[in-house]
Formats: sequence, structure tokens, C-alpha cells
Amino acid sequence: MCLFRYEDDPEPEERVPAGLLYVPVRPGSCTQAVIRLFRTPLGTRTAVGFTRPARLTAVLGAGHPYIRLSEAALRRMCEPLGADLVTVDPALSAPPVTPVPVRMPEGPREPGAEPDPGRRPGPLPVRTV
Repeated sequence: MCLFRYEDDPEPEERVPAGLLYVPVRPGSCTQAVIRLFRTPLGTRTAVGFTRPARLTAVLGAGHPYIRLSEAALRRMCEPLGADLVTVDPALSAPPVTPVPVRMPEGPREPGAEPDPGRRPGPLPVRTV
């Protein structure tokens, strides 16, 4: 963030109309499509629109469904959902998170103490005092 202001710098709150946008959607119930909302790196909900289908494909992949909306209509539709921000032509999108199997490190074993692969460990013995 620059600490100095110049006369030709626009204010961050200024909304510049983007015209018709290609807005990514996901399938909804029946034949309806639902606008996909995204998050900024800081976690703020945002609606996303692209100025060309090639830009949408470059970020979200080929075959991603979209609809055409004006920037004003997109903003009006997403404000009740808590997405006051509209991001136009984002350059980067992180892939969906996939669970990674966790492997526990194996400690030293006693010689000849290989576990039987077909045997499940049973409950611990209960000691009464």
C-alpha cells in the first residue's frame, strides 16, 4: 500500500463498471444455476467475473459453466449473501483441497515382533485392584 496519494490515482472505493461479465456458476436444483462465490486471500467473500471466456478457462479450467451478467446485476445478486466485493479477472485460483493420507513414522521394533497383517489389535486388558 502506498502512503502517498497522487491526483490521478482512483479511490479504492470507486466502482468502475465492467460491462457484461462471464460469471462462473455451479449446477443447482432442476435447471437453475447458482453463482459461485469465492474468497480473497484474506478470507473475504467475493463474486468473480471474467471479461472473456478464455480468461475464465485459464483460471478455472476447460468446460466450467458460466452465465453472462452485468456487473451491476452480479453485485445486486451477491450483496444479500454477504459478498459485497466483485473481483474482475482474477489471475490465480488455488486448486480444491484434497485430503492427504497421514502416515505415522514407524519406531524401532524388536526382532521377530512383526505384526500379523490379518490380525486386528484387540482391546487392552482391564486390571482390577
